[in-house]
Amino acid sequence: MPVKVLIPTPLQKITGGKDVVEAEPGKIIDIINALDKTYPGFAERLCQDGKIRRFINIYVNEEDIRFLQGEDTLVKDGDEVSIVPAIAGGSH
Repeated sequence: MPVKVLIPTPLQKITGGKDVVEAEPGKIIDIINALDKTYPGFAERLCQDGKIRRFINIYVNEEDIRFLQGEDTLVKDGDEVSIVPAIAGGSH
């Protein structure tokens, strides 16, 4: 059973409009790099120098990877990965 990766709206133009894509289990960073082969530009939007950009939040089964093993967090068959870009702005 593959891993489900939930794609936020700003990245859906890279995935051809798909809001969910599938990936093979493994480390988060490996999943991102594998998806980049299918969807060029995917990794560069999420990573810099092999690390997740600080304004990108990634969850595995609703757990923030920053409180797990970060980019090295292992994702198993059937897990769900959510990518959530940080949102800034508003008024005073």
